[in-house]
Amino acid sequence: MQAVILAAGESSRFWPLAEGKHKSLFALLGHPIIAHTIEALKRAGITEMVIVQASTRVIASQLGDGARLGVKISYIEQPEPRGMGDALVRAESLLRDSFFVVNPQHVTVDELVPKMLALAPGADAVLVGCETDRPKEYGIVKLEKDRALDLIEKPAPGSEPSRTRLVGVYLLTKRFFELYCRVPEHPYAFEDALKLLMREGTVRVLKISEEPPTLKYPWDLFPLAQLLMGQNITKPKIAPSAQIHPSAIIEGPVWIGENVKIFEHAVVKGPCYIGDHCVIGTGSLVREYSNLEAHTLIGAHAEVARSIFQKGCSTHSGYFGDSIFDEAVKIGAGTVTANVRNDRGFIRPWVKGARVETGLKKLGAIVGRETHIGICAMLMPGVLIGPRCEIGPGSLVCKNLDADTRYYAQPHEMILTRKSS
Repeated sequence: MQAVILAAGESSRFWPLAEGKHKSLFALLGHPIIAHTIEALKRAGITEMVIVQASTRVIASQLGDGARLGVKISYIEQPEPRGMGDALVRAESLLRDSFFVVNPQHVTVDELVPKMLALAPGADAVLVGCETDRPKEYGIVKLEKDRALDLIEKPAPGSEPSRTRLVGVYLLTKRFFELYCRVPEHPYAFEDALKLLMREGTVRVLKISEEPPTLKYPWDLFPLAQLLMGQNITKPKIAPSAQIHPSAIIEGPVWIGENVKIFEHAVVKGPCYIGDHCVIGTGSLVREYSNLEAHTLIGAHAEVARSIFQKGCSTHSGYFGDSIFDEAVKIGAGTVTANVRNDRGFIRPWVKGARVETGLKKLGAIVGRETHIGICAMLMPGVLIGPRCEIGPGSLVCKNLDADTRYYAQPHEMILTRKSS
């Protein structure tokens, strides 16, 4: 079997993270997210993969031919994000009789593969669906038992043929390409070809109770990190080279990598991932699904809760709750990320000019790479801070900051300029 992994999208809603590369290259537990999906496909017996990437070739430069992962990877370029159908057509010459199509964050796809294969005999395609209480927001499948008869995009309330929506894992045969050639070319031609296949062929649907992980917005990283830790960190794993002071406390399932240093009276409460060469300073607390990538420094007397740090970040004393920091963010002493509203309401960040419902009552700051934050800065819940910003000491950040912004909030005035000025 083969699998096509679709990783050529713009990732625009994932801002301010993963600048200059696809969001699937964001690291969790020491590896890019897409590598976890490749491992899942490998566990299901699929070792030949085609990755559709943008023309920057960043994914190819990180994963290579797949040999170190025990798989074979080929690459196809999609210069412009023109939809799934266009991506698959570009990969057609590398595909044989039948193939899976997955998104790069489907780290549990190995649980679906055998169930989909069981439905495959006599079918032109097998799709995966789950129940939704918001059918007007999705493509909804008209079903007859496990057979899909039609696909209706965002049906009006009361007109939906079922409450089953597709979740983005597909098993297709090459007949798909025959029908794809018959539909007009546009960004949703893939869905049009599926509808034609439902009407003229046999398409079955595997219904599942929980949908696979999504990766649309930065905060989608939190459940994905929890899922990966649940799979991979079930008991303490401490590298022999780690240096842990006798007064430090390691509690629960914690992964501690090579050459980690944990100083006096520090506490790490799992599940947590502490990557290679990390440092946790005296009296600091790291807890509850925190993910520290390699070379991250948590200075003395800091608290980190349910937060994600990419490689090369550094902090001093302060509180970092439900927050995400991209690579090489430097944070001054006393900085606090507020992660709960005063009224305890849901947090709704601004994304691309509109409020987005997160469904979260705890969400801190999301900070782009190489941003520098001065001492005693205060970041309000759900603020998005672009890459390479400079935030002055004592500043209160209540709104999103564009990339390359210098932001200094003085006692009686706010100074907001572009760094180039």
